Amino acid sequence: MCLGIPGQITEITDVTQKLAIVNVGGVKRQVNVACVVDDAHPIESCVGDWVLVHVGFAMNRIDQAEAAETLNLLQQIADLQIVST
Repeated sequence: MCLGIPGQITEITDVTQKLAIVNVGGVKRQVNVACVVDDAHPIESCVGDWVLVHVGFAMNRIDQAEAAETLNLLQQIADLQIVST
């Protein structure tokens, strides 16, 4: 089972290697965005996009509402873990 965490692309760091900084819950990480760019959506247009990040790769683009809903569900799970310990 794979888990993709929503994050927002905040800057492009390397166009050639297709690397960008993604803010995931306040933590900024460099990720590879090769899976979410193509001729119709070049890397330069990715800043501001919401993506699902898995093991250092942005796997696909999602809209802001889906990102917010997923982050909310993950926070609820985290809150339940804290209460049960």
